[in-house]
This record gives sequence, structure tokens and C-alpha cells, in this order.
Amino acid sequence: MALLKKINQILLLLLVLTVCAILYNKVHKVPSALKNEAVDLESPEEMEEEIPVVICAAAGRMGAAIAAISSIYSNTEANVLFYIVGLKNTIPHIRKWIENSKLKEIKFKVVEFNPMVLKGKIRQDAARPELLQPLNFVRFYLPLLIQKHEKVIYLDDDIIVQGDIQELYETKLAPGHAAAFSDDCDLPSTHEMVRSVGMQNTYMGFLDYRKQAIRDLGISPSTCSFNPGVIVANMTEWKHQRLTKQLEKWMQRNVEENLYSSTLGGGVATSPMLIVFHGKYSAINPMWHIRHLGWSPDTRYSEHFLQEAKLLHWNGRYKPWDYPSVHTDLWENWFIPDPSGKFKLTRPDS
Repeated sequence: MALLKKINQILLLLLVLTVCAILYNKVHKVPSALKNEAVDLESPEEMEEEIPVVICAAAGRMGAAIAAISSIYSNTEANVLFYIVGLKNTIPHIRKWIENSKLKEIKFKVVEFNPMVLKGKIRQDAARPELLQPLNFVRFYLPLLIQKHEKVIYLDDDIIVQGDIQELYETKLAPGHAAAFSDDCDLPSTHEMVRSVGMQNTYMGFLDYRKQAIRDLGISPSTCSFNPGVIVANMTEWKHQRLTKQLEKWMQRNVEENLYSSTLGGGVATSPMLIVFHGKYSAINPMWHIRHLGWSPDTRYSEHFLQEAKLLHWNGRYKPWDYPSVHTDLWENWFIPDPSGKFKLTRPDS
């Protein structure tokens, strides 16, 4: 009898424990993925959306990429992943520069660009040979270089960022648009600069309207151009529209027909983009692309205006690591000297 009573007590205890366990699971529901002890729990930082930023590191101007990366990293709390694109012979240098400086904390991947993809697609007659460098065309091949991201930021190396890159990343792209750019007519405060140094801000400055192939496009020569030095791109839409193939087609046609030239507006990389993206791109906030700082060694913006800018771009011949150039102090704030001593700034007293 005593044994039977003990068994009943044990059964009753087990029943109570079972009911408690059921009630606990109902109150504290555990996601099914977490029931497997082998699942790795990500830290809050890892769960943040990565912001992929593509920047090229070219021989002879590698300090530009370093300053650009430094400015972005220093002005954001976002989870930025830098894709640093270079040619085979420059990759060891940029990697050592980063790993032996205060940038060693950044998340980055080094990507090698194979210039053979450009074979037969570039006309070798430019007045500015630096515009024909292979890395100038990396922006055409973004989906081939950056595989796992839906949205990507591409930046020329001659920029610095003064705002939070998260804001640029959140630029809205309209349905069917694969990219966002800055219109060359978008900011009235830059118009005086454009006029004073004789810059072009229309399609007439980039395409040769004497050629039938250009006239057949049906694009007015007075259409405002855009600058592809800052791009927010949707990789899915880019691939869907086969934009890389379209850009290559116009490169090839230029080789055969000389449809545009770097002696005109902004070089051989801008012109095919103006054709392919005409009427099919979204707008970047103008303050996220204040440009033309490298167009003249004498013409300057007001200091107040530059302080308000989110991104500064020294497009043109006069780069902030060379002399002469303007507003070099703003750029030099973010420059990190080369630990190897190979890259040096050119200054009046150097």
C-alpha cells in the first residue's frame, strides 16, 4: 500500500512538471531556429544591414582611396563593408596601408579587376590619358564584382564624405531604375562655378551631335547631364536590364565611330552612361555630391557652403593630393600617411 501511494505521488509530480513545462512554453515561445543548439546567434552589429561601398585604389593616387575610406568610416556608426577594387600589382600596397594604420578596424574586401574585359572597347586617343585607366570603368561592372548585395554605393576615389553614409544609402530608387545620380543642373549654388570655368552640364558637352548615331538617340543636346562619380545602384535591376552589356555596346561603337571623346566634357566613362541611363535614373540629394572642386586651381566655393555639404568631389585635373588645387585642407583632414612612404602629397614647400 505504501509503495502504491509513493508511485501515485511520483506520477502526480510528473504531471505537475509537464503542465508547468507546457505553460512555460506558451508564455515564452522560442523561435524554432533557436531550438537547435548548433545555430549561431549573431551579435546586434552582425544583424545590421551591411552597406557596401565600392572605391577604386589606383596606382599613383592610392592616397585618394585612403582619404575617402577614412572620411566615411569616421562619420558613421553604420555597418559599412568596403569593396576596394584594384589591379593585381596594386593590391598588396593598399592592403598593407590599411592593415598598418588606424583603418585596420574597418571591414573590407580587396577585389582584383581584370583589365582584359576592356580589350577592344576603349579608343586610345584621349587628351587626358588618366581617364582611360582601367579602374575608371569599374562602375560599368558592379554586378560582376559585387555578388551578394541588392543595393551598392559606388564612389570615385577623389571624394571625401562629411555626412553619414547611411543617409546616402537610403536614397530611394524609383521602380525600374537601376541607379541614382546627381544632375549637373540640380544645385543653383554651383551654377556660377560651372559658368566661370567653362564646364559643360549638358549632353552637348559629352556626345558628338554631328554623328548620326547620336542624333538618332532623340536626346536633346540641351538635356542636363549627370555625374557618375557617386552612384547608388540596385544590382537586381542592373542585371535585369543587362546594363553592363548596353554600356559595352556603346563603348564598342565609340571605338568604331568616335561618338564622344574625353576632349569634350567628362571623359569616355561618362558618355556611355549618359546614353544608357537617359531618363531612367533617380536623383541623389544635391548636397550628397558637391563637385567641380578639381576643375580650377583658382575658383573656390564659400567655406560655409562646403561645411554644409555631405560629400565633396574633386573631379577635374586639380586633385587635392597634388599642387595646385583648392580646399586641400578639407581633404587632408582625412588623409592617412602611407606607412611605406611610397605615396607622398605634393605641396608648394615639398
